[in-house]
Amino acid sequence: MPACAAKTAWPELCRKEGINQNLYYRWSKDFLEAGKKRLAGDTAREATSDEVKGLRAEAHQLKELLAELMMENRLLKKSVLGDGESDT
Repeated sequence: MPACAAKTAWPELCRKEGINQNLYYRWSKDFLEAGKKRLAGDTAREATSDEVKGLRAEAHQLKELLAELMMENRLLKKSVLGDGESDT
């Protein structure tokens, strides 16, 4: 980071980049805490909202695929077994 090499003060850098100092310090604290947890072996973290949305969409697609495959399976059983009543 050029600011670190130039020994620019963090408050000045925040002003220059248009970042609220409180936000910078919160990010810094969160980053350091996450680093400490990872070093201690704790790899769990909370998912972001985009990750949650993606996982929900994937789960929905998988449920639809499963339903389609189950219907196909039943139709195949009916065609092979006749009326399909002896599903074992």
